[in-house]
Amino acid sequence: MGISSRMIPTEDASNRKREIEEKLRQEQETLSFIRENLEKSDQQTKGMVSILSSFESRLMQLENSIIPVHKQTENLQRLQENVDKTLSCMDHVISYYHVAKDTDRIIREGPTGRLDEYLACIAKIQKAVEYFQDNNPDSPELNTVKARFEKGKELLEAEFRSLLTRYSKPVPPILILDAISVDDELEVQEDVVLEHLPEAVLQDIICIAGWLVEYGRNQDFMNVYFQIRSNQLDRSIKGLKDHFRKNSASSGILYSPAVQTKRKDTPTKKAPKRPVYIPGTIRKAQNLLKQYSQHGLDGKKGGSNLTPSEGYDHDLRVKHLTDALTEKHGAAAGKDDVLDIEIDSYIHCISAFVKLAQSEYALLAEIIPEHHQKKTFDSLIQEALDNLMLEGDNIVSAARRAIMRHDYSAVLTIFPILRHLKMNKSEFDSTLQGTAASTKNKLPTLITSMETIGAKALEEFADSIKNDPDKEYNMPKDGTVHELTSNAILFLQQLLDFHETAGAMLASQETSSSASSYTSEFNKRLLSTYICKVLGNLQLNLLSKSKVYEDSALSAIFLHNNYNYILKSLEKSELIQLVTVTQKKAESSYRELIEQQIQMYQRSWLKVTEHLTDRNMPVFQQGTKLKDKERQVIKDKFKGFNDGLEELCKIQKGWAIPDKEQRDFIRQAQRRVVSDTYRAFLHRCANISFTKNPEKYHKYRPEEVEEMIEKLFDTSA
Repeated sequence: MGISSRMIPTEDASNRKREIEEKLRQEQETLSFIRENLEKSDQQTKGMVSILSSFESRLMQLENSIIPVHKQTENLQRLQENVDKTLSCMDHVISYYHVAKDTDRIIREGPTGRLDEYLACIAKIQKAVEYFQDNNPDSPELNTVKARFEKGKELLEAEFRSLLTRYSKPVPPILILDAISVDDELEVQEDVVLEHLPEAVLQDIICIAGWLVEYGRNQDFMNVYFQIRSNQLDRSIKGLKDHFRKNSASSGILYSPAVQTKRKDTPTKKAPKRPVYIPGTIRKAQNLLKQYSQHGLDGKKGGSNLTPSEGYDHDLRVKHLTDALTEKHGAAAGKDDVLDIEIDSYIHCISAFVKLAQSEYALLAEIIPEHHQKKTFDSLIQEALDNLMLEGDNIVSAARRAIMRHDYSAVLTIFPILRHLKMNKSEFDSTLQGTAASTKNKLPTLITSMETIGAKALEEFADSIKNDPDKEYNMPKDGTVHELTSNAILFLQQLLDFHETAGAMLASQETSSSASSYTSEFNKRLLSTYICKVLGNLQLNLLSKSKVYEDSALSAIFLHNNYNYILKSLEKSELIQLVTVTQKKAESSYRELIEQQIQMYQRSWLKVTEHLTDRNMPVFQQGTKLKDKERQVIKDKFKGFNDGLEELCKIQKGWAIPDKEQRDFIRQAQRRVVSDTYRAFLHRCANISFTKNPEKYHKYRPEEVEEMIEKLFDTSA
C-alpha cells in the first residue's frame, strides 16, 4: 500500500512534464514562424522602399521636364486670347466707323411704323458718339455720328408731334354730357372712359417721351404736348357750347343721351339727370311782368284784364301773361331763351372742364415725367380755364351793367352759376392741386366777384322796392295786385330756389365777427332778414301807392288784394318758412292787415246803410197821419239808400278781388249786413203811408239787393 501511493505522484509529474515540453515545442515553432515572417517582411519593406525611391526619382525627373512645357503652353494660350480680344476690339471699333452708313437709310426714312427698329438704330448711333467722344474727340467721324444722332432725335420729336396731332381729337359733346351726367337711380355711378388716344399710339408716344427724357436730354416735347392737348381741351369745351346752341335752339332739348360707349351689358335706363340748373319760367315771367307794366295787356297803360276767377295762382298768372305777350314780345322772349341756353351751357362747361381736366391729367401722367407733370398740366389747362373765367367775368360785367340800369332780374342769371361753382369748388380745387397759386385762385376770384355783384343787386333791389315811384297811370284801376308786388314776390320765389346760395352771398358781405364762420343757419337767418326787409319795403310802398286812389274804399281793396297776394304766395312757395325764421308772427300780421282793409272797405257802405238807421226817423203812432216833413224824411232815406246802392254797385262792380275765397267772403259779409239792415228798415216802414207812389221809393226787394251785391267785383255782370 505504501508503494502504490508513492507511485501516483510520480506519474502525474511525468504527464505534467510532457505537457510542458509539448507546449514549449509549440511555442518554439511559433517563434520560428514569426522570425521567418519578420525576415520576409523586412525583405519586402526594403523592396518597397527601393521601389518608392525609384518612383520619387522618376517623378522628379518628370516634373523637371513637364513644368517648363506647361508654362510655355499657358503663355501661348494667353497670347492667343490677347490676339482674339484685340481682333474683337478692332472689329468693334471698326463697326463705329460704319454706324453712320449702316443707319443712314432707317434714320432718313424716320420712325413711322417701325419705332422699335428706329430706336435700336438710335442706340447704335448713341454708342458711337460716346466712343468717339471718349477715344477720338477730334475725329471727323464724331461730327458725323453726332449729326446723325441729332437728326434722329429731331425725327423722333417730329413723330411725337405728328402722332399727337394726328390722333388728338376733341371729345364729342354727347360723350362729355354722358361723362358729367348723374343718374339718381343708379346706386353706383359708371365712369365713362374718355379715350383720348388709341392704345397702340399711346404706347408709341410713351416710348418716345421716355427716350427723349432719358437720352434726348430735351424737354421741348413737353411744350409740344401741352400746346396740342391744350388746344384739344379748349376745342372740346367749345364743341360742347356749339352743341347747346344748335340742339337747344332747334329742339329745346339741352341733353342728348350719349351712345353706350365703353360700357358692358349696360341695362336700359332713363336719361341721366344733369347736375346743373334747368332754365325755369320764373325769371321769364318777371321780365314779362316788367313789359306788362310798360304796355298793359290791352295796350293801355295801367290796364288789367285778369278776371276774378283767375285767383292767386301765380303760375296761372304767369301763363296768362306769357300767352298775352307772346305775340307782342316774341323777340324779347327769344332773347330770354338764348340767355337760358347760355347759362345752362356755361354750367355744363364748368363740369365738363373738371371732368376733361382730370382725364387729361391721367393721360399726362403716363407720358410726362413725374417731376414735370404739375407744371405741364398747369400750362395745358390755362387756355380753357382762362376762357371759362373770362366768360364768367363777362356774365358778372353784364349783370353789373344791368344793375346800373336798375334791371335787377339780371342777378338771377348769377344764382345758378354761382351755386354750381360752389358745389364743384372742392372737386375743382382737387383737380388743380399742385398748380400755380395764380391758377388755383381763378375760381375763388370769380366766385367772390359773383357774390359781390349779387349781394349788391339784392340790396339795390330791396331799395328799389321801397323807392318805386307812385305813378298814377301805373296804378291798376280795378285795385288788383300791383306789378311791383308780382315782381317782388316772383323775385323772392326765385331766391327760394337758390336759398343757400343767396344766404351765402349775403353772408360774404358781412364784416362782423359773427360772420367769421359762415354756417348754414347763419346764412339762413341773413336771407330771412333780407326777405323780411323786401316785404317791409313793399308794404310801405304799397301803403304809399294806395293814397293815389281818391276813393278810400278802392285804396282798401288795393291793399287787401296785395296783402292777400303776398300772404298766399308766401304760403304756397314755402317762403313763409324762411320769413318766420326771424319774424315768427309774420303770417298773423298779414292776416290782421287783410282784416283791417276789409273793415276799411266795409266802411264805404256806411253811406248807404246810414240812411236805414233810426236817426231822424219820425215817431208815429198807428193810424196817425204823418206830417209832410216826416214823410219827406222817409222819402229821403229810401232815395239815399237807392242812390247809394246803385252808385256803389256800379263803381265796385269794376273793381277786382282775384282771390275767389276772399271775394266770396267779402260779398257775403256785405250782403248779410246790408240785407239785414234793409229788411229791418222795410219792416219799420211796412205800415207807414209816406207816399202815394211807394214803388218809386221802394225800388228793390231785399233779394234784389242781395243779387246786386253778389255781382260786386265782376266786370262781366
